[in-house]
Amino acid sequence: MESTKNKYKDIIKEFQKIGRAIFLAGLNNSHSGNISVRVGNKILITRRTSMLGFLEEKDIIETGIEHNDSGITLASTEIGVHRAIYKGTSALAIIHTHPLTAVSLSFLYDEIIPIDVEGSYILRKIPVAEFEFGTSSKEMEEVLPGLLKNYKIVLVRGHGSFAIGHYLEEALHYASTLENIAQIIYRYKMLGGNVEKLQKRALIAW
Repeated sequence: MESTKNKYKDIIKEFQKIGRAIFLAGLNNSHSGNISVRVGNKILITRRTSMLGFLEEKDIIETGIEHNDSGITLASTEIGVHRAIYKGTSALAIIHTHPLTAVSLSFLYDEIIPIDVEGSYILRKIPVAEFEFGTSSKEMEEVLPGLLKNYKIVLVRGHGSFAIGHYLEEALHYASTLENIAQIIYRYKMLGGNVEKLQKRALIAW
């Protein structure tokens, strides 16, 4: 049987590039977060507790989008959420990160509205979803696909973000942009600025 390395050589290289970029950007700690792509009726997803910044071939797990197989025991604990998003949206790539500033703001806001020009242009608004169990839960599997039909990224209160795209670099762009948006909001707030006033202006503008 053809090895995962030979079948998905280019995809594995992309996982390694994107995983490294996520880590260097500080969007996860050493072993947190997960990334995946959909390939037909299969999902390639990072191994649970893998180091995204230093991915190896063994860290990319192939499993079914509909049914469990031998790969499920090694797949990220968020595999159920990834499956639900793929089945409920047109996404072909998913990135889940734990951005510090964005997660901090998730305790204050029910939605993140960018106040900077770049953030407003790319994302406009990011919903904050709250769950009784904010990781790997059935509730997340039921709710997140519906939100991601209308938004490119969703922030889970106290947990992290789920970004989608047609390819991994696109999803990374949204994940990185969210943390930039959050940093600008936080810094402006610390400088004494009226964040809510700028957010209302941004909403009116579009």
